[in-house]
Amino acid sequence: MSVLTAPSLSTRAPETPRKGGRLRVLDGLRLLAALLVVLFHYTRLGGWPDAERTFPVLGAIAPYAWLGVELFFLISGFVICMSAWGKPLTAFVRSRVVRLFPAYWFCVLATGAFLLLPGLPVEGDRPTVSQILSNLTMAQSSLGVDDVDHSYWTLWSELRFYLLFALVAWFGVTRKRVVAFCWLWTLAAVLAPAAGLPVFSLLANPLYAPLFISGIAFYLIRRDGPRQGSPWALLGVNWLLAQHSMIEVAKVYSTDTHRMSWTVCVAVVTAFYVLMAAVALGYLDRVDWRWLTTGGAISYPLYLIHQAIGVHLIHLWREHFPPWTLLLTTVALMVAVAWLIHRYVERPGGALLRRAFG
Repeated sequence: MSVLTAPSLSTRAPETPRKGGRLRVLDGLRLLAALLVVLFHYTRLGGWPDAERTFPVLGAIAPYAWLGVELFFLISGFVICMSAWGKPLTAFVRSRVVRLFPAYWFCVLATGAFLLLPGLPVEGDRPTVSQILSNLTMAQSSLGVDDVDHSYWTLWSELRFYLLFALVAWFGVTRKRVVAFCWLWTLAAVLAPAAGLPVFSLLANPLYAPLFISGIAFYLIRRDGPRQGSPWALLGVNWLLAQHSMIEVAKVYSTDTHRMSWTVCVAVVTAFYVLMAAVALGYLDRVDWRWLTTGGAISYPLYLIHQAIGVHLIHLWREHFPPWTLLLTTVALMVAVAWLIHRYVERPGGALLRRAFG
């Protein structure tokens, strides 16, 4: 399995990578993003009275590990544009359904069944059967239904991104159309907060649009070389929008005892931009270890399955095991479960859906 060839410094687009080629460094970044989110949920929601003192080594990292979601969105913009290039709309839609739904359906049902078990410590998380069934659509947010697992909120942002990018796939993905799409979406993200139109704001997704758009811009740099001006201009404008969004996003994650620092949030997001720029420019192509492919493959099921089940297990076992032992064991258990989901649910389920689509 070969790595996508790094672009030359000319403006000529490199050859399209052959089927099966992939950037393993992106797989590694996916896994990093998933583990950051896992770390945040387990340390902040695990019920330890003072997580920073309980896990002193992680004390400086854990409160801001939720920013792994921002890295996910940057990678998503890059990967979706890359995977949709040269494909018709039907192929784009089929690839998204096959990629997202088998693992998601399983995790919704598994998490829902787990939360219905008697004797769990957090009774408020117990879903109804209707809630579980509604979650199978992945559109529960638009239906006013709570997520079975609170991590699923990001999928609604992803779905809106796919819906918008499907317009590009409908007309045919070309550099000119992708650049135009990105500028129009950037404009919509700027206007949406003041427009007073809920549907407009819903589609424009002003809080997270800058990250998806930036990911697309990084792919354009990867594909066409660094001398094209439009992607860099898009990155500059959308970084400015992203740093502004951090004001509102940080408020969501602030608590009475721990207020998120805007400076730290912006510094971390900027570091993610630098990482993605290094990927786009080919500086990280040597990060090509085979195990990263598996790491990237399990990142999605790990994200889907880890929060509700893992946090409840920590609450159940917190009084019986030392904190570090419990934290590492729970992470290892969820990683193993994620691999099993990928191997025995995601892969065969994806194959069945591909055959169903013809």
